[in-house]
Amino acid sequence: MKTRSLIIIAAVLLVGCKNKADKADAFGNFEATEVIISAETNGRILQFDPVEGVKVENGSMIALIDTTVLHLQKAEIDAGMKSVITRISSINAQNDILNQQIENLNVNISRIGKMLKDDAATQKQYDDLTGQVAVLQRQITANNTQKTSVAAELSVNRSRKASVNEQIRRCTITSPLKGTVIEKYSEAGEITAAGKPLVKIADLSVIKLKVFVSGAQLGKIKTGQKCTVRIDNGEKGFSSFTGTISYISEKAEFTPKIIQTKEERVILVYALNIDVINDGTLKSGMPGEAIFTSENK
Repeated sequence: MKTRSLIIIAAVLLVGCKNKADKADAFGNFEATEVIISAETNGRILQFDPVEGVKVENGSMIALIDTTVLHLQKAEIDAGMKSVITRISSINAQNDILNQQIENLNVNISRIGKMLKDDAATQKQYDDLTGQVAVLQRQITANNTQKTSVAAELSVNRSRKASVNEQIRRCTITSPLKGTVIEKYSEAGEITAAGKPLVKIADLSVIKLKVFVSGAQLGKIKTGQKCTVRIDNGEKGFSSFTGTISYISEKAEFTPKIIQTKEERVILVYALNIDVINDGTLKSGMPGEAIFTSENK
């Protein structure tokens, strides 16, 4: 009888020790980095490739929006720029002619100046030639003023073209990250608008377990520390992963109501993020628990 009692006590102690060893230090839910990709311009969706559950690469095309109107606008701007460039070339040609005339007049002015010294020409002849040079120079100045105005017009057209090119670029929607398509909001053929969501993509390669710890636990953990993360695994009990503490909140907050009893809601806790490399098992929103290794305690 005494032996049987000792066996029962030993079994109870063994179970108690096992339960204590298996007890988690913190509980929470997994969160993935999710990005909602929206349209940046208005128009009809010509191509829409995403499939829910399929992985996409960073920079891969998500959707293509019709650019027909934008390309027509660009062609119109190009035609206007050619016209402006032709006007500038015409002004430059006029200035070349005027400069040649001034050069010819200067030759005659030099000749008349010598003749004037020998009284072989009159002062009026000399003044008439210098007056013609002055008129031609004013014409060149006027042409250059007109050329500056035309050049400004060309600059405006270039800016308009750059704006249209940017709109055309934004019609091709690409993924800003490598991840998995978890939700679609549109289909090819639909009309979309700037800011309208098209697809949601989540980076599930590294998933975060967000838990809360008390002030007493806070002194035993630090960022960069390794810990054990567990999830339920049916009859086997738990599946374990190695996690790394990546973030510890700098200020306390009340325990979230959704995960604690009413009595525990008044406890001040600190939010904690634990990064876990995902082998495909972990999903966003899945509950999990963390065990801080004994060597770190």
